Amino acid sequence: MILPMYLYGQPVLRKIAEPIEQSYPDLQVLVEDMFETMYKSDGVGLAAPQIGLCIRVIVIDVAPLADEFPELAQSKCVLINPQILSTEGEDVSIEEGCLSLPGIHENVTRKNRIHITYFDEKWQSHDEFVEGYLARVMQHEYDHLEGHVFTDRISPIRRQLIKGKLLNIIKGKARCSYKVKLQ
Repeated sequence: MILPMYLYGQPVLRKIAEPIEQSYPDLQVLVEDMFETMYKSDGVGLAAPQIGLCIRVIVIDVAPLADEFPELAQSKCVLINPQILSTEGEDVSIEEGCLSLPGIHENVTRKNRIHITYFDEKWQSHDEFVEGYLARVMQHEYDHLEGHVFTDRISPIRRQLIKGKLLNIIKGKARCSYKVKLQ
């Protein structure tokens, strides 16, 4: 089932998400719905707060970018209760967008390597070092679990320049091709 996307300005996007237990009801259905919603929206990652759930669940599939980043061909993953233990390496600035901030794209600087722990949808534990573009996507989605959006990571001047676009999203004047939840 395709779920509506919660857009910038909605309170759930600013809350710190709660961990879940293995007994979380219908987790597999939720994960399938999140993937379907992400694919329908042409996204490569989706965090539960973006669909209105304040829980620590992320789905990622950056395989559509494998032409540009061949190492991403097998990148589909589910991250439950993830924790980024460290960020390291080079600072890399790349343009980011977000399904919760339609029409806004800005350069964001992030470290190119992370150490992350999480459970997958089968509750198998993972402790990994992730590099490159996948590390960026994981950091972007992880920010949602911590109550942040990517525009929090741009300069105050850039934020001022996009203030009108952000206000339009809050007012429900955003244009996008996917289902959204209006305030």
